[in-house]
Amino acid sequence: MSTMSRRRALAGGAANLMILKTSAALGSQANSAVSFGIIGTGGRGRYVGTHMANDPRARLAAICDVYPDRIDMAKTQVPGADKARTYRDLNELLSQPDVDAVLIATPVALHPEHFEAAVNARKHIYCEKPAGADVTGVKRLVRAAQKADPSKTIQFGFQQRYSPEYLAAEKILRTGQIGDMKMMISYWILGGTPPEKFESPYPLEDQKIRHWGMWTDMSGGPIVEQDCHGVDTLNWFADGRPLRALGRGGLRYPLAYGDWSSDHHNIIYTYPKGLEGWLLSIKHTAGYRDVREQFFGSKGMLETARTYFSWHGPTVTSPLKNADDLRDRSLIQKVESKREITIDAIEAFFTSIVDKKPYSIAMEAADSTFTALLGRMAYEYGREVTWEEMLRSG
Repeated sequence: MSTMSRRRALAGGAANLMILKTSAALGSQANSAVSFGIIGTGGRGRYVGTHMANDPRARLAAICDVYPDRIDMAKTQVPGADKARTYRDLNELLSQPDVDAVLIATPVALHPEHFEAAVNARKHIYCEKPAGADVTGVKRLVRAAQKADPSKTIQFGFQQRYSPEYLAAEKILRTGQIGDMKMMISYWILGGTPPEKFESPYPLEDQKIRHWGMWTDMSGGPIVEQDCHGVDTLNWFADGRPLRALGRGGLRYPLAYGDWSSDHHNIIYTYPKGLEGWLLSIKHTAGYRDVREQFFGSKGMLETARTYFSWHGPTVTSPLKNADDLRDRSLIQKVESKREITIDAIEAFFTSIVDKKPYSIAMEAADSTFTALLGRMAYEYGREVTWEEMLRSG
């Protein structure tokens, strides 16, 4: 064989070897990907499922919904869903041994039942918030979580806990840089114009599932289903749960559909050691949005939001041109968020699975849901309600 022929043969062999190695690597990567399923392919299931499917360490294996049109929407909107197996019964999906993890994005009232089924199937679980729509349901979820396989990651859709900006703000608090914190405020102010008319196109027996957010027994109502993000952040930064709550709430506009008892709330939570947390919540604000938290200490104040965090401290004593200057003069640091914080939460979920470092925030999610229910009871009863009374109610 000539020298040139040998070179060509070696080059060809190397190329073939490279193809084999690349193919094996890709095959190994695919086989090692975290296989997951989506239970509930409504709007939230498709949104979070899309971010999950875009994680390079994950592979969408199955989707499940009781309604075929929701499955069809997922197939066209979620990457890889057109090739995923489809189910109408979540227990069939959960019985699949090749599904490592599940996203639960069903109506809130069904979270305890579906969470329990996923625990029994020994899956990693990412469950949308909150933990349930009522005290009885949350207690059921807690019992299931206590029996969960400790090798499985259990996470809920409280994204703030995984945001680098929220974590940076929490570190400033924990290291004492804002001093003794005695006051917290969560603002959950958002929404379009009040609906004037709504007619469901679906049969009556399907409406509470299709439009679950507008029914209190299915969603827990606005403070439980929507404002729970802010409530969870108050608990997180307080490093505990409240002792009692006092609040007011009601309807500013007549209902067009559903049975909400309120569209605005002013709840005062009392935590141990004299710490107070306020929830200010208003719906139907004609597009105006103010969703953030503030933490007031003796040496400074932290403000957190999905798009930034800022740290304020004592201002220099000097004449001000106008009162609006005060805020900017007190600013020590402001950091803008790099991306939508749901992506941070999903990245943490898959990292824990891939690195085999499981954790569970089920109890924190349950406490935050209980806290939201405590606030709802306070405005419904029109008086102070204690944590113990709330627990006894279900």
